[in-house]
Amino acid sequence: MPGRGPYNSASVTLPFYKYEGLGNDFLIVEKEALAGVQLTTKEAIALCDRHRGIGGDGVLVLDVDALSMDVINSDGSVPEMCGNGIRCAALHLARRANEPTLEVTIETLAGPHPCVVVNRPGAESVAVQMAPPSLVPSDLPLSSAAPWLDHPLTVDGRNLRVSGVSMGNPHAVTFDEVGDARFEVGPLIQGDPHFPEGINVGFVSEHDGSSMRLDVLERGAGWTQACGTGACAAAVAAVETGRARREEQLSIRLPGGTLMITVGAPGDTVLMQGPARFVFRGEVER
Repeated sequence: MPGRGPYNSASVTLPFYKYEGLGNDFLIVEKEALAGVQLTTKEAIALCDRHRGIGGDGVLVLDVDALSMDVINSDGSVPEMCGNGIRCAALHLARRANEPTLEVTIETLAGPHPCVVVNRPGAESVAVQMAPPSLVPSDLPLSSAAPWLDHPLTVDGRNLRVSGVSMGNPHAVTFDEVGDARFEVGPLIQGDPHFPEGINVGFVSEHDGSSMRLDVLERGAGWTQACGTGACAAAVAAVETGRARREEQLSIRLPGGTLMITVGAPGDTVLMQGPARFVFRGEVER
């Protein structure tokens, strides 16, 4: 009978779009589809649940009119910016406009980010002008009077050298190869009192000047397949500590694939280039 059972016609459905960038996966929800009813933290967590929901590292609430993106992590926290997420958002705008190429600037909590999309089937690529990096402690924030570049930090009896970089969101990067010990050390750095609001932690290995491997423990998402802002922060830390050169394209190999990062002159933006991919579209009841 009408009004009974799980197929109640009065239920409200919410369309979503699943995207991924190097295995870092997101659910895009267009703000207009929310019809003025804000997506709650509880809803975002449920949507990201890989066993009882759709599954994702986060939800991107995209305002297609104002060209702005808000991010909700899978644990409900709200980061300032997401590098892989903004590539997915830019690709979604290109697909929505049915444009093979698109230049668009997307506003985030970390400021505006110009993007260039090349939307070729099987070869979708997005270049993003990321925010200028900052080493200023208060921008992370970092409890220190001076910037950290290869700064000594003792974690669980292990002496590490750590650099602090803000890409609009905070990152701690170490070039000390710790191997699988990163699974123990990462959460300890993330919770270290020097970082009162937490920190994304990047472990660089196999570094040879123009190429490096990177593993990232993200705030609110855990160990991820890829982290765009983390790759930028690692590149900036490499340049600032003399391990790499400015204006040279660096290859950052993450578990999910490779990002190409170019660090410009001091105060300039950082260029991030990498893939994004549409996975599927669906609807969920609210």
